[in-house]
Amino acid sequence: MTKLALSHLTILDLTRVRSGPAAIRQFADWGANVIKIEEPGDMPDDKPGGSAQFADYQNTHRNKRSVTLNLKNPKGRELFLEMVKQADVVVENYRPNVKFKLGIDYESLRQVNPRIILASVSGFGQDGPYKDRPGLDQIAQGLGGIMSVTGEPGRGPMRAGIPVADLTSGLFCAIGTMVALLEREVSGQGQWVQTSLLQAQVWMMDFQIMRWLMNKEIPGQSGNDHPTSSPTGVFQTSDGYINIAAMGTEMYVRLVTVLGVPEMANDPRYQTLQLRAKNRPELNADIAAVTQQNTTKHWIDLLNKEGVPCGSIKNVQETMEDPQVQHLGMAKLLQHPKLGEISVVGQPVILSRSKREVFTAAPDRGEHNAEVYAEFGISAERIAALHQEGAI
Repeated sequence: MTKLALSHLTILDLTRVRSGPAAIRQFADWGANVIKIEEPGDMPDDKPGGSAQFADYQNTHRNKRSVTLNLKNPKGRELFLEMVKQADVVVENYRPNVKFKLGIDYESLRQVNPRIILASVSGFGQDGPYKDRPGLDQIAQGLGGIMSVTGEPGRGPMRAGIPVADLTSGLFCAIGTMVALLEREVSGQGQWVQTSLLQAQVWMMDFQIMRWLMNKEIPGQSGNDHPTSSPTGVFQTSDGYINIAAMGTEMYVRLVTVLGVPEMANDPRYQTLQLRAKNRPELNADIAAVTQQNTTKHWIDLLNKEGVPCGSIKNVQETMEDPQVQHLGMAKLLQHPKLGEISVVGQPVILSRSKREVFTAAPDRGEHNAEVYAEFGISAERIAALHQEGAI
């Protein structure tokens, strides 16, 4: 069997909730030896409540092993540092000051392993005026600007329907860690990788932020319409809705020709990009008057045949049952010891040689204590003593 791409790496996972685990998932799925370190004992979140939370836990923490370790116990911290000596990366998403209180900040870690990489995800950054604030996804969405451009005009700010800041900060943490690992191949030294929910959210604003940086233009909400290009939006059909994205004059002409109203190409209200944007409500109404005359499938088939970007609007069940989504393998099966076969969300990246065929279920708290600690050279007698002393 071919080794997985990152099987040579050992990652110590101190993360919780979503942003940190989103980073860890990028390593675990590609075969890294990820060790999830959790507090000993029965914690309130030991068995996530409700089916939705349990499903989320399985998706977030798959392909890991779990040990318990009390970092507040001196012997627990001593054991952790022994593990750091043999590890490549430590990932944490505590509030910035917690790692210093525990004595597991970057300077402390590099004293025992100069090659170690510490990756930190926080709400607002490791320093600065907001560093001590509690950071959650929706708070970062508000501060980062996305809520001001999401939703329909006049309806007030609207959060995105997924935890954008959590997920993207995790991805950027993984990217930064990968960069640090590549750099280590040259320098032989580790370093501290830092990102935050706020930084990730600002970066994700992309061209909307650039409208301000370059032109001092503050974008507003545009609902289902593209902020700057028209006609690009949602149009009603006889049995539902359809997305149409006819950017540029050439594509607009092609669209109205396919719709059977070629005269709209010469309508003085719609002849240029600027005019179509200015007269968007009238243009949208004229297009919808045509699309409502037939089904979503009819228009998708016709428009795709002529190369006009379009698509249906699906719920999550319909998305996962879509033939292209299934072809891309976006659902991965795994065997859970109690539930049997379940599915989790697959990786959106395909490597031609490095493929992971088998996913493993999220571990129970401390499930791999004996196995993992033995791999780090800890004797069974010492494991028993550490457990007795509350260190693990």
